[in-house]
Amino acid sequence: MKLNYKRTFFVGLAFMSICAFWQVYDNVIPLILKDTFHVRDSYIGIVMAMDNVLALFMLPLFGKLSDKTRTKIGRRMPYILGGTILALLCLAIMPAAQKQNNALLFFIGLGLVLIAMATYRSPAVALMPDVTPKPLRSQGNAVINLMGAFGGLYTLIMMKVAVTTDAAGNANYTALFASVAGLMVTAIAILVLTIREKKLVAEMKAINYGVNEDEDQGKTETVNGKEKLPKPVLKSLLLILTTIGLWFLGYNAVTTFFTSYATATWSGGLSHASTCLMVATVAAVASYIPIGMISAKIGRRNMIRIGLLTAAAGFAVATFCAREFSFYLYIVFAVVGFAQASVTVNTFPMVWEISRSGNVGKYTGFYYTVSMTAQTVTPFLVGIFLDKLGNDALFPYGLVFVLLALIPISLAKHGDNRPEAPKSKLEAFDVDD
Repeated sequence: MKLNYKRTFFVGLAFMSICAFWQVYDNVIPLILKDTFHVRDSYIGIVMAMDNVLALFMLPLFGKLSDKTRTKIGRRMPYILGGTILALLCLAIMPAAQKQNNALLFFIGLGLVLIAMATYRSPAVALMPDVTPKPLRSQGNAVINLMGAFGGLYTLIMMKVAVTTDAAGNANYTALFASVAGLMVTAIAILVLTIREKKLVAEMKAINYGVNEDEDQGKTETVNGKEKLPKPVLKSLLLILTTIGLWFLGYNAVTTFFTSYATATWSGGLSHASTCLMVATVAAVASYIPIGMISAKIGRRNMIRIGLLTAAAGFAVATFCAREFSFYLYIVFAVVGFAQASVTVNTFPMVWEISRSGNVGKYTGFYYTVSMTAQTVTPFLVGIFLDKLGNDALFPYGLVFVLLALIPISLAKHGDNRPEAPKSKLEAFDVDD
């Protein structure tokens, strides 16, 4: 059994478009709020958490709705296509409002775009496990995240070349937003033209997603007339979700406030911050496929633990050494990029491993319920820490939660892969249809 890399690449275009926008949201929106509308850090934290409050309800809802949707183009594709079109129509409002210094219009545009993005994120992510055998989902998720990283990297490059500044020092982000919109249009157009969702899902169901009944960790048992997971499997699912929550409490706090930290701490902070984030993204891009292959050998859980320890080491070094910018910080962020890849490639597949063919969207919703709850809480919480303790509190905050995440994942007994070893080394790299 081997992954169809070509098909997974096309499926990943939807996630690439999402990540291109999210890089703008995480790194540019806080700057607009602070520099244009003069919002305090604690209130920026609240604003940045609002998308997560919205997503907390919408991502599980639309994941479950897409499970039940039946159309000629599939279950997930209508949401991907419709959500992208709606997001593009609303995206133009924000740079126009920023240019006019119109806070009300800016927040209206931001809210509409976030609603549009939330309608198709879960269906877009659920599409990959829908068309991929269970034992190969770490490798598949590696490809999906690779595509997402390309989207994020594209935006980081555009942040360096498409943002202009007037004589008064005010930044103009219009070209940046336009370039991201162009990428989203192109990516979704190619996806719609290349992926036949209904046909591919039927093929996967015919082989029971590559596992036999004895290996299927998503098997349920009937209790009082209702289908439920066995208690040991449910316990593992809860432990995996706890790990995901703790990871996002730590990691997302750092990524959300890093540009603010850099601009307040270093001379030329935005440029240095963009480069650091680009280094982390490149490191993740270089790591995704190897991590997927390594995970097939040593297991998803072990790879997650390696990633958590690596992230903790990076945040520990940054705690003591990031007060002045230096070249070695690029190494720190390369390490963090590897860690992020190790965790991200394997946590989603551990949740999906416990799902069945008809409820992948529901389990995708479980993941997002936990991750979005953590991302809702952490910007506000770390904003308070930064207001009271200063910028130096950012990396210790991330360090504590990343270390805590090691405990539940070490206790989880289900969700790991049971890979079928390739017959030859060359087979692992086969990309033919």
